[in-house]
Amino acid sequence: MLGSAIRSALALLALAITLGGCAPVPVPQTPDAPAASPSEEARVRADAAVRRFVEVVDRVEPVAEAECREISPALDCDFRIVVDDRPGLPPNAFQTRDPAGRPVVALNIPLIATVRNADELAFVIGHEAAHHVLGHIDRQRENARAGALVFGEIAARGGAGLEAVRSAQEVGAILGARSYSKDFELEADALGTVIAARAGYDPVRGAAFFTRLPDPGNRFLGTHPPNAARSDLVRRVASGL
Repeated sequence: MLGSAIRSALALLALAITLGGCAPVPVPQTPDAPAASPSEEARVRADAAVRRFVEVVDRVEPVAEAECREISPALDCDFRIVVDDRPGLPPNAFQTRDPAGRPVVALNIPLIATVRNADELAFVIGHEAAHHVLGHIDRQRENARAGALVFGEIAARGGAGLEAVRSAQEVGAILGARSYSKDFELEADALGTVIAARAGYDPVRGAAFFTRLPDPGNRFLGTHPPNAARSDLVRRVASGL
């Protein structure tokens, strides 16, 4: 299921976590065995993270593709799940498309090192895959385009110059892109719950990942809904499966 590019990235993942100075984890010892060094413990942690990532991807990817073909058969449902190994980034996962239009789900190394169990990792992958299945990239771009047109037209009718019209279009695009952002996140949470559960993972346990994220609250034009709302939605969807 994983191509050579992903396996190369996983090798980088193991190296990066090892060099990153992760906190040591307990390693079972026999009574006469010497204590493991911090570098050995870090390598054990990295190896476990790599194995968990490979196992979760192998189980979640075919389920995500099956849901994609059922819900949006016109889309390219051949997911490519990769590791983003760019240094210096905060924990993050995102969905995009490659130049050929193939859907890509990317998780960076800090996020993979942050998740506490396979359920959390499966839920994150399912959530990002759901963004593609539900067409959120195209819908967000359309919202941004509509916002730019409306704000640009208002500025032009008010007698604004070319530069002011362009500024108004930029503001309109930002507002348009954010107009349904919270709804998109909740939609992806709901479908991500289904994907994780059908892959054999516990989405409620997986959604505990939210409790460790800064809570965005219910801000006007915020990009994400409150953490509590997301967790409640996951529980409701999971209870109905």
